[in-house]
Amino acid sequence: MNKEINTNLVVIGGGPAGYSAAFRASDLGIKTILIEKSKVLGGVCLNSGCIPSKTLLHFARFLQEYQEFMDLNIILKKPKFDLKNLKIWKKSIIKKMNNGLNILSSQRNIQIIHGNASFLNQNTIIVNDGINTNYFINFKHIIIASGSRSIKLPYIKSSDKRIWYSQDALKIPFIPDRMLIIGGGIIGLEMATVYSSLGSVVDVIESSNTILPSVDIDISSFFMKIIKEKFNLMLKSSLQSIDFLKDKILVKIKNKNIIKKIYYDIILVSIGRFPNTDSLKLNNTEVQLNEQKYIITDQQCKTNVSHIFAIGDVSGHPMLAHKGIYEGHIAAEVISGKNHFFDTKIIPNICYTDPEVAWVGITEKEAEKNNIPYAVSIFPWNISGRAHASNSSLGKTKLIFNKNTKQIIGGIIIGRNAGELLGEITLAIEMGCDVSDISLTIHAHPTLYESISSSSKIFEGTVTDLLNIK
Repeated sequence: MNKEINTNLVVIGGGPAGYSAAFRASDLGIKTILIEKSKVLGGVCLNSGCIPSKTLLHFARFLQEYQEFMDLNIILKKPKFDLKNLKIWKKSIIKKMNNGLNILSSQRNIQIIHGNASFLNQNTIIVNDGINTNYFINFKHIIIASGSRSIKLPYIKSSDKRIWYSQDALKIPFIPDRMLIIGGGIIGLEMATVYSSLGSVVDVIESSNTILPSVDIDISSFFMKIIKEKFNLMLKSSLQSIDFLKDKILVKIKNKNIIKKIYYDIILVSIGRFPNTDSLKLNNTEVQLNEQKYIITDQQCKTNVSHIFAIGDVSGHPMLAHKGIYEGHIAAEVISGKNHFFDTKIIPNICYTDPEVAWVGITEKEAEKNNIPYAVSIFPWNISGRAHASNSSLGKTKLIFNKNTKQIIGGIIIGRNAGELLGEITLAIEMGCDVSDISLTIHAHPTLYESISSSSKIFEGTVTDLLNIK
């Protein structure tokens, strides 16, 4: 059965970027149809990415804090947890948010069609619902928010159930005795945090000589020193061979010209993500892609075809939900006639491990590279009363200022709740705050966020919580 529909706007993809664009467009009075290939809204982020991973990371942190109190002989019994109920709890959170999106869509009168979309031409798409209906949708504008998927290694048998990708790991089929994670990026590190807390022996293999290459080396080195007690990180290492035996996977790993043979129960592949552009049949349009198959857009999220927009992962790095949400609002506003642009100075980044690593703005190495006169100010958490009171003394707050203007241009925090603390620094950079704007603002005591004020005072030479070397 075929159905033809005419509409002002179509949004392909019901993830954070897509549903945010659709909701904003509807609020602006634009008749909108939202296309989502799965049965629920939320995309990878809600259903098999951000939300389930942060749910499990929250539980992992609870287990870690429990262990810390056991080490102090305050709690005397080892914790026992029910894996089945853990999964039920995780699913209940996802379902609650799925229902919330459905309610918001209904309240906005947004038509949702579940199916796979592809272009027939620059003004029509076809959506197959997988049952017996083809929808031919003619549109004035379209926003592509089709997201991304895990990159697979071509030499690994994807059919073997012992090979996991991030969406598999988040289902927690079971807790393996020993797990190998290929890739030391944010997703790999977060999954290492989860599974090591749940009881797995975890090895993370990374071909480069560092992790979190976007942050300064002093922070990444500090981070690696902390996590080495939780899981094993193998830098400058490479896979030599993988043999799928009956009960185990035999992996040969080369590190410093030494080849080790290690048996694993599970291999988790976490080497990045690839944009979902290949199934859209963009060859039926004039939309341009770059060499990595990302859709090329301008600051208004427009492609080279003026009525076709692209947002979120499909339009390139950074592949972050909050970047996609921001772009979704911009695209909808531009379509409504507003002259808005994606002109934010900065995009925050967070690695939700334990401890968390959060950074925003210009790093020290970027300042050096771009010949920016800068000064660094670091406040160690081991002199923070709040940090000690919450077993969080392993942390640092690092601020970067322009030496001439005294404006804050960057910040990196490592420690528990670093992602939440980053908010003040992000706003300060966007607002063009200088050091006195922060240091002269009273911060509550005792808190972790007063480390931002203390770091500013170190730069000014007014700090009293440690020896004032200025």
